[in-house]
Amino acid sequence: MKKSLILVCVCLLGIVTAGQALEPIQLPAPQTDGGRPLMQVLKDRQTMRSYRPDALPDQMLSNLLWAAFGINREDSGKRTAPSAVNWQEIDIYVALEKGLYVYDAKANVLNPVVEKDLRAATGMQPFVGEAPLNLVFVADFTKMGDRLPEDMKLPMANADAGFISQNVYLFCASEGLGTVVRAMVDRDTLGPLMQLREDQKIILAQTVGFPKTTE
Repeated sequence: MKKSLILVCVCLLGIVTAGQALEPIQLPAPQTDGGRPLMQVLKDRQTMRSYRPDALPDQMLSNLLWAAFGINREDSGKRTAPSAVNWQEIDIYVALEKGLYVYDAKANVLNPVVEKDLRAATGMQPFVGEAPLNLVFVADFTKMGDRLPEDMKLPMANADAGFISQNVYLFCASEGLGTVVRAMVDRDTLGPLMQLREDQKIILAQTVGFPKTTE
């Protein structure tokens, strides 16, 4: 009897441990004093679809996410990209080889969502699964309140995601990374894999990585 109880406890411990395997990633503080001049970055901004598999260092990932939609005014909590009525309704999901995370800009942390490699599922082209990082921009309509008609929320979320995507493009041009924003996403398949609610909608996805070739 004692052996059976011990075995059950061990099995339960194994289940709990497996469920907690994907830990939050505390990112280093973003470095905001570097980068190239804006006009040069705009000149070099381009789309790439061929990537090396090398993972981005944590510091570079932190800088990238801050540039995308980080907090640039601590007193007000406002961000590096605008959003309608300052709703800040776009959440950035970060698909890495070890799992899916969501970016918490205030804490500068990647919070775990799914312990599964969903990179390939974030797009419909082969290079998506080969790149080290895919960002998924998700609109949380609960943050948008009732001030506007429902049919206005999606267009505004589309625009807000576009601002974030462009920030990613400019950061990548500055740091020698490649990127491509993608609307071709199987949303019906990806949404459940990401454990999204009905009131969360995938707007865009964006691949980031070190370029394999210059296009």
